[in-house]
Amino acid sequence: MRRPHMPARLPLDPYVLALLGTVGLAALLPARGPAGSAAEGAATGAVALLFFLYGARLSTREALDGLRHWRLHLTVLACTFVLFPLLGLATGALVPTLLTPALHSGLLFLCLVPSTIQSSIAFTSIARGNVPAAICAGSFSSLAGIFLTPLLAAGLLGNNAGGFSADSLLKIVFQLLLPFLLGQALRRWTGPFLVRNKKVLGHVDRGSILLVVYAAFSAGMAAGIWHQVSVPRLAALLAVEAVLLAVMLLVSWYGAKRLGFGRADRIAIQFAGSKKSLAAGLPMASVLFGAQASLAVLPLMLFHQMQLMVCAVLARRRAQDPAADAGGELPAGHVVEVSPGVQHPVQQAR
Repeated sequence: MRRPHMPARLPLDPYVLALLGTVGLAALLPARGPAGSAAEGAATGAVALLFFLYGARLSTREALDGLRHWRLHLTVLACTFVLFPLLGLATGALVPTLLTPALHSGLLFLCLVPSTIQSSIAFTSIARGNVPAAICAGSFSSLAGIFLTPLLAAGLLGNNAGGFSADSLLKIVFQLLLPFLLGQALRRWTGPFLVRNKKVLGHVDRGSILLVVYAAFSAGMAAGIWHQVSVPRLAALLAVEAVLLAVMLLVSWYGAKRLGFGRADRIAIQFAGSKKSLAAGLPMASVLFGAQASLAVLPLMLFHQMQLMVCAVLARRRAQDPAADAGGELPAGHVVEVSPGVQHPVQQAR
């Protein structure tokens, strides 16, 4: 039997390296005093801009067309917003032996953010699964996350995420919901501009998130966050995240089989239901956690890189399955962005 083709190298996400560089910059040259206030104000504006662009880009018509495959989408949503949070709550038993309360809050927040769209599509395509279903499932998850993630975080994280105070609710409304809804309302007029300037706006997205991270970690330096995290605690966090990812990959794959889904749909469910969006989670954390956002986003940043590396290997193995077919693939030559800065050209099935 021919051995499965393995990727020449695991995908070390350049954007994660940029994020880590931003964290290092904040550690060496944190924004303090008036500069800190300016960075916080700029980050607030960047979050609003990000969610405006999310709303302006989301095609409502395509999302509604995808409702025909409602069982698959409900399965992905259940993985993302039911099973993941339950597992996150279960890790509370590891506090304080393995995880600190702050790291557990970040881990639980990781379990509440929506699925990523780009990497779900790319890995589903590599594995020769149902790509259109992955596109719709990722879009539904992102749309639901705009509303569900803040509510779940407020309910499950309590005071660590601001609770249901009037101030936190106002931040959610004005920094997340209103810009998103405004983007949706203006999509008819802004859509052509966004298509023409997609590459430039991609840099705006990534630059805005880097600004949010810099502001969050600058505030964290002022609060002395690095005194709260030790190397053994970080190693324990990575181990817990590896188990979390493994459980979700197994449950989404075999659970979808028990529900009667075919191979192509199971691939879409596995890749869309097991991943978390760094692009959506980082700005949300800055709104929900305030000065504690630096520790809150650390588990998400680590999990993001881990899911890319593991799913790259898994997708290649799925592609070598004798039962694989090309029925759900995108056209040859189509390029899908796995994550900011990492692209996957779709190849014609052989």
